[in-house]
Amino acid sequence: MTKEEHRIVKGQIMVPYELALGRTWSNFYDYLKEEKIMGKKCRKCERVLVPPRSFCPRCFEDMDEWVEVSQEGVVETWVYVNMPFFAQEIKIPFISAQIRLDGSDTGFIHQIAGIDLSDFDRVRETVKLGGRVKAVWSKEKKGNILDIAYFEPVK
Repeated sequence: MTKEEHRIVKGQIMVPYELALGRTWSNFYDYLKEEKIMGKKCRKCERVLVPPRSFCPRCFEDMDEWVEVSQEGVVETWVYVNMPFFAQEIKIPFISAQIRLDGSDTGFIHQIAGIDLSDFDRVRETVKLGGRVKAVWSKEKKGNILDIAYFEPVK
């Protein structure tokens, strides 16, 4: 073997972890168990952020006022995922979308479902930028983001 030759060993490393949610995220998830989508309002710029933050990333003010926002909103952007990727738990195809809920000033990432996803051309006719969607709740609540099962287009 010469100095120019390199050996490569391929492998996968799985790193288990735990994430401390803190008060803001814990409360947000508790509200989801009650089928309420809550944000926090900045006292300085008055923006409502969903998901909520403990401080305003624009003004750096502490945010302590909780505000309930609508369970409906508009699609700001979306992507049709039809290729599996590492550690993916969602069955393909699926739609990941950024949704601006009515009463919120920020986009919220979740899935759009409740429609036939097998034909991409039909999906494009149904899912539109600026299109209205509404939350569909999971029957069993676990206190996490999947308490909202998905968002579906408003007919």
